Amino acid sequence: MEEKLNSLNSMQKKAVINSEGPLLILAGAGSGKTRVLTHKIAYLIENGVRAFNILAITFTNKAAKEMKERVCALSSEGSMVLVSTFHSLCVRILRRDIEAIGYNKNFTIYDADDSERVIKEIIKDFKIDEKKISAKYIASKISSQKDKLISPEEFEQKNYTDFREKTAIEVYKEYQKRLFNNQALDFDDLIYKTVELFTKCEDILENYRERFRYILVDEYQDTSKAQYELVKLLAQKYRNICVVGDDDQSIYGWRGADISNILNFEKDFEEAKTIKLEQNYRSSKKILNTANFVIKNNFGRKEKSLWTENIDGEDINYITLENDKEESKFIANEIINKRKEGYKLKDMAILYRKNALSRVLEEQLMFLSIPYKIYGGLNFYSRKEIKDILAYLRILLNPKDSVSIRRIINVPKRNIGDVTIGKIIDYSNEENISFYTAMKNVDKIEGLGKKQQEIYKFLDIIEELREDMLNMSVSNLIKSVLHKTGYLEDLEKQAKKEAEARIENLREFISKAVEFENVEDEREKNLINFLEDIALVAEAEERDEEQDFVSLMTVHTSKGLEFPIVFLAGFEEGIFPISSSFMGTSPEELEEERRLLYVAITRAKELLYITNANTRLQNGEFKRMFPSSFFREMPKEYINNIQPKKAQNIRLSNNVSSTNSSVGKYRPKPAYKPDVSSYLKKQMPISKNASIDFEVGDYVRHFKFGEGKVLSISPSGADYEVDVEFGNGTVKKLMANLSKLKKI
Repeated sequence: MEEKLNSLNSMQKKAVINSEGPLLILAGAGSGKTRVLTHKIAYLIENGVRAFNILAITFTNKAAKEMKERVCALSSEGSMVLVSTFHSLCVRILRRDIEAIGYNKNFTIYDADDSERVIKEIIKDFKIDEKKISAKYIASKISSQKDKLISPEEFEQKNYTDFREKTAIEVYKEYQKRLFNNQALDFDDLIYKTVELFTKCEDILENYRERFRYILVDEYQDTSKAQYELVKLLAQKYRNICVVGDDDQSIYGWRGADISNILNFEKDFEEAKTIKLEQNYRSSKKILNTANFVIKNNFGRKEKSLWTENIDGEDINYITLENDKEESKFIANEIINKRKEGYKLKDMAILYRKNALSRVLEEQLMFLSIPYKIYGGLNFYSRKEIKDILAYLRILLNPKDSVSIRRIINVPKRNIGDVTIGKIIDYSNEENISFYTAMKNVDKIEGLGKKQQEIYKFLDIIEELREDMLNMSVSNLIKSVLHKTGYLEDLEKQAKKEAEARIENLREFISKAVEFENVEDEREKNLINFLEDIALVAEAEERDEEQDFVSLMTVHTSKGLEFPIVFLAGFEEGIFPISSSFMGTSPEELEEERRLLYVAITRAKELLYITNANTRLQNGEFKRMFPSSFFREMPKEYINNIQPKKAQNIRLSNNVSSTNSSVGKYRPKPAYKPDVSSYLKKQMPISKNASIDFEVGDYVRHFKFGEGKVLSISPSGADYEVDVEFGNGTVKKLMANLSKLKKI
């Protein structure tokens, strides 16, 4: 172990050998925090701590997997250490002990779409006008209350007078009842219910305190109130808790992260020691010093200043272009130039504050045949055919899951329509029984006629598949579902190209099941654990290091990544910082925007480009833009102001193949590409007949791009302008009727 410790710098080593009592490690960007965490775990084991008694918590499956591998490489007993995400840990605990608070161990985990479907049902049943208060608003409000460990009853006691708040309270109460009746938990419940379990059942909490005597938490600045309470409850007895984080990189306040958790750690654990990791191994001195200059303008932070032994490096390149199209041309041409200098495309990333900024950039990359990939796009498990089969699998385990049953009761078509389903719902509510039990008593429901036989056929299929579940592997069970439900046969009758794409996705899903069955770990290879793995998959896609393409992503998505060259686009007031942050209403939001900029800057290792535009096309109108106020906080001695030149379209050289790109092969394009959508907006009046049959959140099909999710809709001349995110993460701005978008 001594040899391994000698590979660390003095502060890293100090952090590793401080093994007893509470410890706060303030780890700046690129300071080697994962290295410290893994060495610390190995050090504990080397010094007599049982690996079984160590718990390491992080935020993503990818980070947990990497940490586990590194711990195993450092210690022969590393495989016995539990390295887990918060949600995976809580699922493990709840599967074992949730019966103590009245739930079945085979509970279903609902994703965001499932939760929203339940909320929409409640809105309909309560006769709430969704034009005045949307399901998305209520879902967000419920999620934020659970993050703060606020129950429906506590929420109600706040005595809100606002209509939307009062409505959200009523829906929250009913929502929790329906989740319980369905024996389901949403994603927020996984932590919320674990804290409830520990609070109500001291004996169960004591068992886990004895099990996890040493607790290490990564990315502590991103923890919510619920996650904070969970960790605090577990650590209270032995107080051997080590938290690692960087308050300067706390950028998730909008989704429940509470920066006060890390700022107040020493108040919660008065005997805590604090160690700062300030040596950066990633960025050049000029990039690092620029980040330091910016972040020092925040008041709500712990004092530290990163330093590096790396070279001074190049100045930060700053350029203002005439408009957003010229900005995209400059970035694309600079990528080509850097490719000619020997950089690979995967060495470069384009970051932006808002997803909407990616469209113009993406079009230019496509136009110049530059392979790229957008991260944070539509998840594989969000595709319709995958969600359908997941719904079938869920109800095999948990027939009380009415959301899943109602999703697939008529998929493929079984002549069981909305009227029939409505009558079953009414009967189940009247008798206070589950939807599944109501179907079994369908002969007692009046007015169904021949529909009764269709329902009995459906129940027979489900019961037969439940028998299969007891005797088959997960992969074979999926094949059985596809065959016995007629799902695969129905797909094969559809249009060839659409069917092929969906069938290919289902084959990939079976491959996922086979991979699951072949992974060596202590868990049983059953359906419960398979569905847990899928439910806990991180939203962000993993980067494929074998392919060579430019990465496009929001600054939020970029956290934890690094690139030799970074382009930060759209550096304008109202965009970065975002408009709601600089109007003086919330200083806390402005500080989070500054932390977000700090994250963006420190993603760059060698070169950083910052670009903005004088005018930008927004909501169909050209708007005058102004440089970000944050630019004034950057040290001018490190800024290279590039004078704009008329950007020219130079194509990527032929020796760079785009065949590995997620956007596929490119056809030669003309030198001039007319802006048809702008012409239509200016020349055509609004048509009285313009209409669409979908809304934000729905899935639509495009004849060329396939299936995608609607992100936004706005009237535009004789049509509607629609932003659609397709399966490869690409966001397209399309005219709804002109593009013949069809709701799925």
